[in-house]
Amino acid sequence: MTKEKKKIFDVSLFKRLLYYIKPYRTVFVISLFCVVGLALFGAFRPYILKEAIDVKIANRQYNGFVFYILIMLGLLVLEVICQLLFIYYASWLGQSVVRDIRVKLFRHMLKFKMTYFDKSSVGVLITRAVTDMERIADIFGQGLFMIFSDILKMVVVAGIMLAMNWKISLLVFVALPIIILATKIFQKYMKRAFEDVRTEVSNLNSFVQERVTGMKILQLFTREETEYKKFKSINERHKNGWLKTVWYNSIFFPIAEFVSSCTLATVILVGGYNIVSQGSITTLGDLIAFTMFIPMLFRPLYQIANKFNTLQMGMVAADRVFKVLDTTSNIDNTGSLEPKNFRGDIEFDKVRFSYVKDEEVLKGISFNVKAGETVAIVGATGAGKSTIINLLNRFYEIDSGVIKVDEIDIKDIALSSLRDHIAVVLQDVFLFADTVLNNITLNNPNVSETDVINAAKAIGIDEFITSLPCGYHYNVKERGVMLSSGQRQLISFLRAYVTNPSILILDEATSSVDSYSEQLIQDATDKITKDRTSIVIAHRLATIQQADKIIVMDAGKIVEIGTHKSLLEKESGYYKNLYEVQFLKAEAV
Repeated sequence: MTKEKKKIFDVSLFKRLLYYIKPYRTVFVISLFCVVGLALFGAFRPYILKEAIDVKIANRQYNGFVFYILIMLGLLVLEVICQLLFIYYASWLGQSVVRDIRVKLFRHMLKFKMTYFDKSSVGVLITRAVTDMERIADIFGQGLFMIFSDILKMVVVAGIMLAMNWKISLLVFVALPIIILATKIFQKYMKRAFEDVRTEVSNLNSFVQERVTGMKILQLFTREETEYKKFKSINERHKNGWLKTVWYNSIFFPIAEFVSSCTLATVILVGGYNIVSQGSITTLGDLIAFTMFIPMLFRPLYQIANKFNTLQMGMVAADRVFKVLDTTSNIDNTGSLEPKNFRGDIEFDKVRFSYVKDEEVLKGISFNVKAGETVAIVGATGAGKSTIINLLNRFYEIDSGVIKVDEIDIKDIALSSLRDHIAVVLQDVFLFADTVLNNITLNNPNVSETDVINAAKAIGIDEFITSLPCGYHYNVKERGVMLSSGQRQLISFLRAYVTNPSILILDEATSSVDSYSEQLIQDATDKITKDRTSIVIAHRLATIQQADKIIVMDAGKIVEIGTHKSLLEKESGYYKNLYEVQFLKAEAV
C-alpha cells in the first residue's frame, strides 16, 4: 500500500475542501457556535445536578431546590435549540458546498477531450457527480462538526470532573488510553475498507448503467443468464466490502462499551464504598454526577470513530472528485478569433493523428475544399474518414500538420466559434429524453419554434413531425426510443439545418434509414448543401455521384481524388473497384 493510502487523514485534501466554505462563512460560524453550545450546555447539566444533591437534598433543604431544576431545564432547552440550529445549518452548508463542487465538476467535464470519455467509464463518472457528492455533504452534516462537538464536550467534561473530584477522575482517565488506541486502530482499518467500498460502488454503477443501456443486445443474443451471473459476482464483492466495515464496527463498539461499563462499575464500587464508610473522597452528588459524566466522556470518544467513518467516506469521495477536477484533458482553447461567418474554405496540410500513441490513424494527409463545394470522402471501415470530421471540430488534437478554415489555423479560432459554424449529422443519432423541439434546438435561445417549423417545412419533414402525438412537443424519451432510426435521423438532420451552418458534415447520414426517409434526407441534402461547403462521408457510393470532389481513403492515406466520372475512368482504380463491387451487389439483390 502506498504512503498516501496509509494516511489516516489527508490534511491537504481537507484544506482544499474547506476552501469551498469561504462563500458561506456566516453559516459556518453559526454552526460552530451551535457546536460549542451543544458541548457546554450538555456538560454542565450533571454538575448542576451534583450541586442540587449535595447542597439541597443531602442537607434536606427544599428551599432553592426548584431553582436548580429550572437551571437544568434551561440548559436542556438551550441544548435543544442548538441541536435544531446545528442540524439545519450544517446540512445547508454541506448541500451548498456540494452544489458548488458538482457544478464545477460538470462544467469541467464538459470541456474534456473525446479521448477522456473514450477511456473513462460512464458509470464511474456518474458515481463521481452524484453518489460521491452526497458523501462529501455528510462531511459537514454528520462528520466535521460532530467530531469537533464531541471533542469539545470531552474536554469540558474532563475539566469539570477534575475540578469536582480529581481522585475519582483519575480512575476514569486510566481507561482512556485503551479507548484511544482502539479508536486509532479502528480508523486505520475503516479507511481501507471504505476505499474498497467506493471502488465496488463505482464498478456496480458502471456495470448496471452499461447493461441497461445495451439491454436490447443482451436480449437479442440471449445473454441474460451470463450477465446475471456477472452481476451477482460484482454485487457479492460490493456486499463483502460493506460487510468488512460492519465486521470492524462489530468488534470495536462492543469493546468500547465494555471498557466504559467497567470504568463506570469501578467508580460506583469505589465511590459507593467511600460513602458507606463515611470517607472523604467523594459525595453522593459526585457519584451521581460521575455516572452521567462517564458516558458523556467515553461515548463521544468511540462515537468519534463512527463519525470519523463518515468523514473518511466523504474524504475518499472528495479525493476521487478532485482527481477528476485535476485531470488536464481539455482542448487547448487559446484561440481568440471569432469570425461572424465562414466562407467555407478547408485545408488539411500533412495532418498526422493517432488515438493511441505510435498507432497512426491519419498518415500525413493533405487536401483542399473550396467554399461552396460538396466533397465526399469514401473508403473502407477504419480508413480514417470519421477521424477527419473529429479533427475538423477539434474533438481531438492532431499530432502534427495544420488544419485551416478560410486560411486560418483552427487553433487560432475560439473553440465555440469554430463549432458554431459547423453542423454535423452523425450515423449514430443521440436524442435526449425531451421534446422533439428541444432536441432540435438543444435549448438554443436564438432558435425559435417558428424557425424550426419553417426549416422542417423547407426540407419536407414537417408532416412527419406534426403526425406525432403533441407534434413538436412530443417527448421522445431516453435516446429517442419512441422513434424509428429513420425518424431519429430526420430530427438530427433538422437539428443541423436550423443552425444555418457555414460548413455541413454528413457522416453516414443515410446508412440506417428506410427508403422513404432516405429520399426525404436526399431532397433536403440538395437544398441545404447548395452554396454551402459540405463534406459527405458515405459507404453507398450511389449517394455521392454528384459531389464536386471525391476523396478516396485507405488505411489513413488519400489514395485518389477526383470526380465520380474521372475516378471511374481510372483503370484498376481504388474507387472504381469499390463502385463495381457495390454495383454488382445491387444487381445481385
